[in-house]
Amino acid sequence: MARGVRQDRGGRESREESDLIEKLVGINRVAKVVKGGRRFGFAALVVIGDGRGRVGHGSGKAREVPEAIRKATEQAKRGMVRIPLREARTLHHDVKGDFGAGHVVLRAAPAGTGIIAGGPMRAIFEALGVQDVVAKSTGSSNPHNVIKATFDALGRIRAPRAIAAKRGKKVAEIFGRSPGQDDSAAGGAAQ
Repeated sequence: MARGVRQDRGGRESREESDLIEKLVGINRVAKVVKGGRRFGFAALVVIGDGRGRVGHGSGKAREVPEAIRKATEQAKRGMVRIPLREARTLHHDVKGDFGAGHVVLRAAPAGTGIIAGGPMRAIFEALGVQDVVAKSTGSSNPHNVIKATFDALGRIRAPRAIAAKRGKKVAEIFGRSPGQDDSAAGGAAQ
């Protein structure tokens, strides 16, 4: 009976894996000089996500490109994290992230803005399923540092519901609205 459960679980996992968005950020060729000449190796950097708030990154090294990509993909799948998104399209709030000499600033954006980010950060947002975000990378432009700084920033994002639960308050109290206040009434008073 346990055998059937494993097969069923494996079938479910393979369906999940087919839904994943895989982005190859970069391939680096390295050479080792030996007595007979040069031996080439390849390092791959991959970002993987489900387009619905889960994303991961990985790097792999091998003598052949496909093997390096496979290793990087496996590492990315193992390290996937869930990021809370507002309206399933943007971030909840602005956030900064650092890794080594790489620094990034991620800003929530209104609908229709699109992904305004370059290189490795764009790959992360596309795999994550973010549609509207403005991002800036300063310092190191090394893809490894940019990706790790972006993941550091994404790891700092907190959903209003989680903050409210931690403080023992309601979400409306976190945003500074009184429980009886309605958005239409506040808009009418402003006019």
